[in-house]
Amino acid sequence: MPTQPSKTLETFDNPQPNRDYLIHIEIPEFTSLCPLTGQPDFATLFLDYIPDKKNVELKALKLYIWSFREEGAFHEAITNKILDDLVEALQPRYMRLKAKWWVRGGIYTTVVAEHRKPGWAPQPMVELPEFETNDPTRG
Repeated sequence: MPTQPSKTLETFDNPQPNRDYLIHIEIPEFTSLCPLTGQPDFATLFLDYIPDKKNVELKALKLYIWSFREEGAFHEAITNKILDDLVEALQPRYMRLKAKWWVRGGIYTTVVAEHRKPGWAPQPMVELPEFETNDPTRG
């Protein structure tokens, strides 16, 4: 197999470091192993971050996520490990990782972990009016 999992998180320079902007990434095929049974655990990961000087390169992120496929860890530990590794690589202004784990033993688990860069505060959100769509079926 030419492509292999990797723990290396490659980055590139933020093209707009003077602006706060949100990057939203969904990873619907995350897998790891239950540390007690060795059975596979499945999750969808939702990564939101406001970069500072670096952004994550998506192929490297994919290979990094793939590297957990054969590792056993509890949901809480693996979610926080991924967040810690991403924060270390990127040093973002803000980052949130939400892991929605598939049912195991009749129980769904969702783990949310956050990081805020010391001294960083978000700008107030601008509320914009809602406009009608250009839907041709509207009356």
